[in-house]
Amino acid sequence: QLQLVESGGGLVQPGGSLRLSCAASGFSLGYYTIGWFRQAPGKEREGVSCISKIGGITYYRDSVKGRFTISRDNAKNTVYLQMNSLKPEDTAVYYCAADAVRDVHSMCVIIRPGYWGQGTQVTVSS
Repeated sequence: QLQLVESGGGLVQPGGSLRLSCAASGFSLGYYTIGWFRQAPGKEREGVSCISKIGGITYYRDSVKGRFTISRDNAKNTVYLQMNSLKPEDTAVYYCAADAVRDVHSMCVIIRPGYWGQGTQVTVSS
């Protein structure tokens, strides 16, 4: 059974950091483009960052550029999202997703990926 499991969310003060992890089971992440998405209450889900199958190409939405870093370790079947300088507007449920699409912009902005995790809550508040 294909499964994606996110971890690492929590409550953090503005300016703090968190690292989210997305672990896959039942399939090899190395064959898929991976993305992190988020959905805040009352808002549409949005693509945050996406990474190509080998990891050489990344996409970030403008509001997180310079603060978030996506990476992947295919040997560990895990993708990470390092989030620094967190802001209250980063508060959301964060999901990882996988899809066979090659283009990271398409993954994050255009398509609805085929495989999703259950999400992890990130709350940025003082």
